[in-house]
Amino acid sequence: MHDALHLVRTRRFLPIFVTQFLGAFNDNLFRTSMVLLVIYGIYRDAEQEATFSAIAGGLFIAPFFLLSALAGQLADANDKAKIVRIVKTAEIAIMAFGAAGLLLHNIPLLLAALAAMGVHSTFFGPIKYAILPQHLEHDEVLGGTGLVEAGTYIAILGGTLLGGLLVLERSDGTYHAELAAVAVLLVAIAGRIAGGFVPPAPPVDDPEIPGFPKRGMDWHIVRASITLVSATLHIRRLFLAILSISFFWAMGAVLAAQFPPLVKNSLGSDQTVATLFLAVFSVGVALGSVFVNLLLKGKVSALYSPMSALFMGVFVMDLFRRVRTWPINAGELHSTAEFFELPNSWMVLVDLLGVAVAGGMFVVPLYAFLTTTVPKSETARTIAANNIVNAGFMVAATGILAIAIGYFEVTVADSLLIVAIASVIAAWLGWKLHKACD
Repeated sequence: MHDALHLVRTRRFLPIFVTQFLGAFNDNLFRTSMVLLVIYGIYRDAEQEATFSAIAGGLFIAPFFLLSALAGQLADANDKAKIVRIVKTAEIAIMAFGAAGLLLHNIPLLLAALAAMGVHSTFFGPIKYAILPQHLEHDEVLGGTGLVEAGTYIAILGGTLLGGLLVLERSDGTYHAELAAVAVLLVAIAGRIAGGFVPPAPPVDDPEIPGFPKRGMDWHIVRASITLVSATLHIRRLFLAILSISFFWAMGAVLAAQFPPLVKNSLGSDQTVATLFLAVFSVGVALGSVFVNLLLKGKVSALYSPMSALFMGVFVMDLFRRVRTWPINAGELHSTAEFFELPNSWMVLVDLLGVAVAGGMFVVPLYAFLTTTVPKSETARTIAANNIVNAGFMVAATGILAIAIGYFEVTVADSLLIVAIASVIAAWLGWKLHKACD
């Protein structure tokens, strides 16, 4: 059934959807509250702030490199619903430390909680997609994947916005985050309650499939990661799908990193416009995630992925053109109302929305492909391998961008051109996957 909305009325899907939504919401609620509290309420030095941001980013993403292989193995070897409950219980304990860090303005506690949330997300990540083929019919997996992806981006937006609202300034100019501390605990508890309703998803003993040898547990995290990635990428269809998804996340990482400086330095506008950009992008990905299921009518296929990637490139190129010719603002930064009074401001948002919708249409079928083209006993491992490669691409992309801007005088606007070029490569990979497998 290509109308995926019926899934939200079923226990087969709704609990895992709500659990994932609340997890993504809490990730971003905590991270945004922490960053704003540290930057505005604790540090008052640009170098310290930059160092903190770099450390925080590294601590959150490191577990995806180190522990994804272990997470995938455990998910395939055990009842996924049981792991969900263990992980969500751990989130309550993690957020207790995070809340204490917010209340006490204790940076080590905040960073410890952030690193632990990275571990939490690493172990939950393979399950949120791998559990779908066990609970849904084959023609429902694409729709379910689209709803999970759409919900994730709406949760990211909601958590980010609420985190910004709950870090408050006192009359003496200091900042506090008491409300944020309470909120992260309440959301963690709600996530555990939702996780308790996820139906059992015991390990599946599939018959052997050519090209997919049975894989046992390996507790050596480095060796397991190398083995998992090499064994997965050795299979051509998975190689193409994972590489395509990784290009998408690399482009997304570059765009997300550039939103604040793009808005401030290229468009001469304030943080409210940057928040608007985040909102438009999140809603756009959500819309594309749902729309592609309607086009494909529930069939898992990369048919529209090449075209979607090319449309991403077209919209990014138009955004690049508009940013390069944007009038220089020599005065105060534009508010949202002032931004909309400028010529072509609406077209900038249309371009951004187009990029996001096309991005959602590009990536959702590829995730569904990963979970339906492998044995059900291997789905979590496959998603884990994908997560490792995705993290590598994201770190590499942001690192290359930082070097290009810092040492080769590449502007923020020029980075859009790099994304447009990368979208052509993503389209080519999507076309190769479509020709090979559809």
